[in-house]
Amino acid sequence: MADNAVWKAAKPFATGSLAGMAATTCIQPVDMVKVRIQLLAGTAEAVGPVTIASNMLKNEGVAAFYKGLDAGLTRQVVYTGARLGLFDKFTGMVKQPGKPLSFVENAGCALSAGGLAALLGNPADLALIRMQADSMKPAAERAGYTGVVTTMGKIVASDGVGGLMAGAGPTAARAMALNFGMLAFNASAKDALAGAGVTGAPQVFGASAIAGFFASFFSLPFDFVKSQMQSQKPDAATGQLPYKSSIDCVMQIMKQGGPLRFYAGFPTFYVRIAPHAMITLIAQDAIKKGWSKVGL
Repeated sequence: MADNAVWKAAKPFATGSLAGMAATTCIQPVDMVKVRIQLLAGTAEAVGPVTIASNMLKNEGVAAFYKGLDAGLTRQVVYTGARLGLFDKFTGMVKQPGKPLSFVENAGCALSAGGLAALLGNPADLALIRMQADSMKPAAERAGYTGVVTTMGKIVASDGVGGLMAGAGPTAARAMALNFGMLAFNASAKDALAGAGVTGAPQVFGASAIAGFFASFFSLPFDFVKSQMQSQKPDAATGQLPYKSSIDCVMQIMKQGGPLRFYAGFPTFYVRIAPHAMITLIAQDAIKKGWSKVGL
């Protein structure tokens, strides 16, 4: 099996998918709180993560924290499987025997893999955002997004197949920033730690912790714009969307709240992204070792 050409081609993507699903299952409750903070930013209902989590638990129960988990897992199969798998493929193509990749080379591979993966995962990502935003509305105003398949079907019915790619631009930009912070810094940190004599579990954990911070720092502004674009609805009176494009969204947010508005909910975002990145990278390393142990 280890020498099978099909398995060799699929292995990096299967590894990425499994690692991403493991991380998402652990982080989904924090992600729900993060999205609500972003959607409420600048409104009278804007409060801290603890208050939002408490209100969710009191008003909607534990199940509210796992709303859209099926969409989240679907997204990880496609998106994380692609961005980690493509990164491994790209670095394998660039790497020269006996010579570690430079930071620039790692960054180029990470940016390319992130952008391509985001386009593949956009439909599931859009479904997840729509489901999370819909859960915040009064029961009478909800669209009835009961699952990822149902949500995608409703999007296609109302906006056509192209509607599944809504927000693809900011999603790709966010994915490139996330991949840059996560994979480029993880790979370079691993090499630096190895050079300092740090190996094994401490090396994996240390590199993932460094990657988690930079993944959060670089991706939050893009994530904020993506959430705003994907959750917007036409004005009841005019039928016009609040934002004409992602650039228009950036300009309006800058005018209303300045650059710091893009970092609304950063503590919660960090708590969500950094552990997710760390769990993904640690799981990826463990899964790769597991394949070898079973002869795959």
